[in-house]
Amino acid sequence: MSRRPESKLPDVGTTIFTVMSRRAGELGAINIGQGFPDYDIDPRLGELVTEAIAAGHNQYAPMEGAIELRQRIAEKLFACYRVSVDWESEITITLGATESLFSVIQAVVAPGDEVIMFDPAYDSYEPAVRLAGGRSVRLPLEPPQFRYDWDRVRAAVNDRTRLIIINTPHNPSCTAATREDLEALAAVIRDRDILVLSDEVYEHVLFDGRMHASILTHEELRTKGFAVFSFGKTLHATGWRVGYCVAPPALTRELRKVHQFNTFSIQAPLQHAIAAYLAEKPSAWQGLGEFFQTKRDRLRAALEGSGFTLPPAEGTFFQLVDFSAFAPPGDLEFAERLLTEGGVATIPLSPFYRDPPPLSVVRLCIAKRDATLDEAAARLRAFAARQ
Repeated sequence: MSRRPESKLPDVGTTIFTVMSRRAGELGAINIGQGFPDYDIDPRLGELVTEAIAAGHNQYAPMEGAIELRQRIAEKLFACYRVSVDWESEITITLGATESLFSVIQAVVAPGDEVIMFDPAYDSYEPAVRLAGGRSVRLPLEPPQFRYDWDRVRAAVNDRTRLIIINTPHNPSCTAATREDLEALAAVIRDRDILVLSDEVYEHVLFDGRMHASILTHEELRTKGFAVFSFGKTLHATGWRVGYCVAPPALTRELRKVHQFNTFSIQAPLQHAIAAYLAEKPSAWQGLGEFFQTKRDRLRAALEGSGFTLPPAEGTFFQLVDFSAFAPPGDLEFAERLLTEGGVATIPLSPFYRDPPPLSVVRLCIAKRDATLDEAAARLRAFAARQ
């Protein structure tokens, strides 16, 4: 008799993003939950993909990533952060940022290791740790400020701690780490065999004059860390699934051991197109903060006086909306009401926690056309007026 295979993730279902997007389509709701733009990419990017295909870039790219793209990334990192990165030994192109995160965790986490992450945590972290045989230690970022409690982190660290995962700017809380946070993190892991995985996909989407606190700019953290980035966010092309990971040579070697048996290499035409685009427009990422801040402020202004309150997001594609004027804490229930009664799909934060506290906020995506944001705001105001 054959043995029925046991699930490695028995309690994991379909992600909240898929569920809400599917239901939005079924109900005809406006989807400002899932984090993808509904406007076009720069037409020049599309032209460069066609040119890359015509030039014959249709076979396997190098496992580490196209040379030209890694060289452009090294130039970009120096331009942004004044850090010198070896494109050959420290940069790996991955299938979006999610593959970087997964491959890093598989590369460095062994059975019995502990990984510290912060709730609300992006939903791919925990399953990757479990598949590696590790144990997640989930520390809360307490609402409404969602700030790190470094005393709590110090208390959680022990001889089994192998990795600490941070995310800045943070999805879904819309906050951003500071230089002081990096200093505190460095102090926690100093003289310990602990690595850092820094999810920095929203590196250029910061508001109100904030500067991105990358671990690449911190002398200690850079030597013990993996920094993960995404062209999907930078170039408004989330469906292209092109990300990259930057780490010291020894750590990069371990990452590539997993990467080569995971995805091996990423779509060659897209890599060459992005490399050519960055060569033509080396400052393509500049202005993203202002672009999305305008959208953040448009949505906030449209909902002013509605009863919803919107604490200004510090970064990311998102904005939290506080509904406490209309209902007690219970974000899952309220997101359902907004979907069925208001015709607006949002994302509750509870699914990003292991043990969620009472929450009176849901997440909206601002990476949308102005017309989409305006219609969503109108529907939210109409919903509020009926309460």
